Amino acid sequence: MDSTIFAFFFIAFLSTTRAFDPCPYLKPKSDGSDLSIIHISGKCSPFNSPKPSSSWSTTVLNMASNDHQRLTFLSSMVANKPITSVPIAPGQVINIGNYVARVKLGTPGQLMFMVLDISADLAWVPCTGCTGCSSTLFSPNTSITYGPLDCTSSECVQAHGLSCPMSGPDSCLFNQSYGGDSSFLATLSHDFLQLANDTFPSYVFGCIGSVSGKSIPPQGLLGLGRGSMSILAQSGSFYSGVFSYCLPSFRSYYFSGSLRLGPNGQPKTIKFTPLLKNPHRPSLYYVNLTSATIGRVKVPIAPELLAFNPSTGAGTIIDSGTVITRFVPAAYNAIKEVFRNHTQGPFTSLGAFDTCFSVTHEDVAPKMTLHFTGLDIVLPMENTLIHSSAGTLACLAMASAPDNVNSVLNVIANLQQQNLRILFDVGNSRVGIAREICN
Repeated sequence: MDSTIFAFFFIAFLSTTRAFDPCPYLKPKSDGSDLSIIHISGKCSPFNSPKPSSSWSTTVLNMASNDHQRLTFLSSMVANKPITSVPIAPGQVINIGNYVARVKLGTPGQLMFMVLDISADLAWVPCTGCTGCSSTLFSPNTSITYGPLDCTSSECVQAHGLSCPMSGPDSCLFNQSYGGDSSFLATLSHDFLQLANDTFPSYVFGCIGSVSGKSIPPQGLLGLGRGSMSILAQSGSFYSGVFSYCLPSFRSYYFSGSLRLGPNGQPKTIKFTPLLKNPHRPSLYYVNLTSATIGRVKVPIAPELLAFNPSTGAGTIIDSGTVITRFVPAAYNAIKEVFRNHTQGPFTSLGAFDTCFSVTHEDVAPKMTLHFTGLDIVLPMENTLIHSSAGTLACLAMASAPDNVNSVLNVIANLQQQNLRILFDVGNSRVGIAREICN
């Protein structure tokens, strides 16, 4: 080939390669309050280097096996006695989240990739000087707008400050357990927070000073719950209590979705179901799941197994940190039985899944429809089945909730939410769900 022609094609190839950015988190979006979100174990994750040798299916299976701790935490939240303040207290357990978004904290802004959690409120980040933290830390000393909050602040009362004297200006400290094997001590603080093009000058968060264990997200957590210290509450009327997210399929190679804050740019055509509120646990997003259909058969689930009960915390929530959907044992057993009746066995177990079968029988597996008040969602197969790393088995990607005294909660998890736009409109007490290709 002529050297001139070769050079032309080589330069064109380089230009095309550089123009294609498979990992959009590297650059901030320019369209208002829209942020890219990535899976913490995906190809674009800054926390996934070097890339694991195991398959993505194995990664998802391993994540699902850790759901038990997350479910235990969520169940404990709804079973406790009434409280009206943000649920930050000793002994709480929140399993590690799955998705992170690019934010900037401080002045000048320090880039952080924080885990998103719609069942948590208060944000927290590991800070310089932290004992036991990872190497990626927020530096309060280099931010000219950083400041700790003292024990007299109203936010300290909401965060259950632990080390406050009867009087004096001491900093507000709190501790929290995380992931079942970790805990941290943090100082309640405030600083500038930047999300896409939006800036909040005095955002309250926890500045972590010490960590025990290895499950703390390396760059912290951003709470999108409904409580008094979440991003929705602290942003006031700026986002009008509205946000949505879209999670791509686990089969997407780069696995990047979007978080959209505020009413602008939200889908115009979308069906809604009422958003229910548990006054005892106001952080959680409850919806009214009324029934399920597999194929054309309505699953015989007793109404009381799905019914919302604010006194006990029973009902169904949408959660971003749980991998696979869980139902209370009796409801899941009914779903499993009908699904098996419509699918060819024999059936085996694999990790958290107890309804696995040969992929050669996948073509006869039935679709599942979740019925909410005013809204029906037909789950495509990629939201219903998960495959073994060897590709020989397909498994129903759902399971029973922990079988204990607090097991009253059904959880619609992120695998079942993929390629759906989930819109939370807190001001109008509703949740919208629509099909969307999220990648």
